[in-house]
Amino acid sequence: MDCKQIAGECSKLRSKKTTGELGEAIAAIVLMYSPRDLEQIQWNFSDKIRDFNPEYQKSLEEMITGHLHGTFQTLQRMHELKSFARMMESHADLAGDYWKMVTMQCSLREEERVVRLRFLKFLLVGFCMFVQGYPGHPVGMLFPGGDKVEVIDGMYYCPVREKVNDVDAALCPFCPALQTPEIGYLKPPMNASKHRKQEFIHNCYNNHNFNG
Repeated sequence: MDCKQIAGECSKLRSKKTTGELGEAIAAIVLMYSPRDLEQIQWNFSDKIRDFNPEYQKSLEEMITGHLHGTFQTLQRMHELKSFARMMESHADLAGDYWKMVTMQCSLREEERVVRLRFLKFLLVGFCMFVQGYPGHPVGMLFPGGDKVEVIDGMYYCPVREKVNDVDAALCPFCPALQTPEIGYLKPPMNASKHRKQEFIHNCYNNHNFNG
């Protein structure tokens, strides 16, 4: 798949109105790829982070590998079960801008094999964000410094959500996750059970100091 074909596919994706339509359209493209393409993405990623701390490198490799294959399998299963036909809700408004960004990032003068793998990554991430409503980076993914993507009472938080908007290919401007609050900011539970509320109060008492 060359740049011109990718631009055409992105134009079709921008025209989809519901999560189901978008999911089925993404699936139709992704299922033309093979598991070996996923393995190649994994190898390329491992090569990029080869100079990282070995422990951190291993953590990232396991997280990204599991996320890629898990997303591919979920998409394949939903396609086989015709799940997308029942998904009638509108997807996020930012989806159109996302596919425009993908078109630009896949129009760079590089080898076709490089571009087609890049497109696959964007397709899987787009599926996560606009069809499943998940963050662009998987929950549990660790960033330098020790912060990670979290889910708290059904809300997703990412430590870099509002810190990389100057990067053209950044997923963050399109991600449904919220910026992780600064240290010391308490995130109370929402619609929580009595046990969860007590757990939150206990955490505040043991781990936070208050002036006054």
